[in-house]
Amino acid sequence: MRTLDDFAPKVGPICGVDEAGRGPVMGPIVVAGVLVDDDTELMRIGVRDSKRLTPARREQLVKEVMAVSRYEIVTASADDIDVLRQSMTMNVMESKLFATVIEKLGGKIAYVDAADTNEEVFAKYISNELGGKVKIISKHGADDLYPVVSAASIVAKTRRDAMIEEIKEELGQDIGSGYPSDPKTINFLKSWYTEHGEMPPHTRRSWKTVDRIISELSMTRIDKYEE
Repeated sequence: MRTLDDFAPKVGPICGVDEAGRGPVMGPIVVAGVLVDDDTELMRIGVRDSKRLTPARREQLVKEVMAVSRYEIVTASADDIDVLRQSMTMNVMESKLFATVIEKLGGKIAYVDAADTNEEVFAKYISNELGGKVKIISKHGADDLYPVVSAASIVAKTRRDAMIEEIKEELGQDIGSGYPSDPKTINFLKSWYTEHGEMPPHTRRSWKTVDRIISELSMTRIDKYEE
């Protein structure tokens, strides 16, 4: 992992921003930002991309990250996402969330994990939201490149995991991770829809996964009726 000095001159406090939960069919998207004077302490405690850490290690590191930095978290619920997607793309929505976090933290430069396939386009989205007041360094895999973004990814991931646990308690069932690739999540959605005739709370109803499940279950009912 490279330090910030490998990429940019010192310009005062810098922040890193990352998200957790862009792709799931259930639960919120969480965007977290971390602000530090430099990344020395983050390197010392051993931050890494949250996806490369065990849950136990993330839980340990997030406390250390919060102790050596300022941080901000913003979330958008499944319902928020469904509403916002009616008027904007996910990339634009994310850029607005990233900008909100950056504005709250301050700092003259922000390193972000690019959500758009075009790194420069994503940087421009964020910069426009901030009126060009902050220099945006947008990179794919930034959570592997910059310790400050790694730290942000840890904060975002642990917060989303905690929110998923709250949803499980609220619904009284294990919903899995919330990702379309998780069989436990898909089986839960199918079971709930079969029993209630609608998707459960905290589901992103604008997701194609939901359309596929409803279509599949509707076809199954038709087949049974024809028999």
